[in-house]
Amino acid sequence: MSEPHVDNNRQFPLKSEIDLTASSEKFAWFDRGFTWLVYGLAFAMVALLFWISFIIFENALPAIREFGLGFLWSQEWNVADLKFGALPFIFGTLVSSGLAMLIAVPVGLAVALITSEDILPASVRSPIAFMVELIAAIPSVIIGLWGIFVLIPFLQPIQQWLYANLSWIPLFSTPPAGYGMSSAGVILAIMILPTMAAISREVLLAVPKELRSGSMSLGATRWETIFGVLLPAGVSGIVGAAILALGRALGETMAVTMVIGNTAQISPSLLDVGYTIPAVLANEFGEALDGLHVGALMYLALILFVLTLLVNIASVALVRFISRHN
Repeated sequence: MSEPHVDNNRQFPLKSEIDLTASSEKFAWFDRGFTWLVYGLAFAMVALLFWISFIIFENALPAIREFGLGFLWSQEWNVADLKFGALPFIFGTLVSSGLAMLIAVPVGLAVALITSEDILPASVRSPIAFMVELIAAIPSVIIGLWGIFVLIPFLQPIQQWLYANLSWIPLFSTPPAGYGMSSAGVILAIMILPTMAAISREVLLAVPKELRSGSMSLGATRWETIFGVLLPAGVSGIVGAAILALGRALGETMAVTMVIGNTAQISPSLLDVGYTIPAVLANEFGEALDGLHVGALMYLALILFVLTLLVNIASVALVRFISRHN
């Protein structure tokens, strides 16, 4: 039985012109609706930001009228006499966050490099990345309890040694009590480490592999490639990760409240106790009865809001500057 003949030279008609950008009429309404939805949500977010700002400012007005800008550099906080100043809390917030950044940035970069490069086997890299990111899921009160029962006893011998041998340095000039600025800085560093490490890892993974292979083919070692190629290529994203981590550190409340000592003072020593803006808001807002006391707390909230907003604005500007000049 003969097989049917197939004409392989047969030409099938093809559509000569295809408009790949044209959208179907029946989906045009969906495109327009989705566009307006995005615009609406963006406007709603901006409106929410202004609404929150207005509520905080309105409730802070009694303290703003009473103390003015002098509230920013006054060190007195006396609820009985209704005398309030923000400087000890601003100082504590900035110092604890700065100390946390000094610890979290290099450690986070190290974790990002270990988990993004083939320095370790994949069976080791993935669990490390997972465990670091898992820290972000732990409630801050649990981390605070861990700080009280584990971290502070661990740090106390180190603090005692620093005071015994380096007390001539102002940073270690006070007898350590366990609770204090150094403990708060370490707790904050642990809490912002997942942000720093995870974002930096994604930035390094996004660097084209051709840059790695090209550098090594020219004779560069692994570490020369990392410091000469990878980190400069991802510097804008790494800076963005650091600024986001700083924003998290500025606003962290519960864990810091449990380990910092909660004393409104300004001390150059990292071994001494301190106070932060989020901590005083958490401790005193529920018990504030006088309108001026509430106003002073809302004034502090307004200062924290402005600080966080300035950090985010600075991060955007810095990332754009680095991107243009990199």
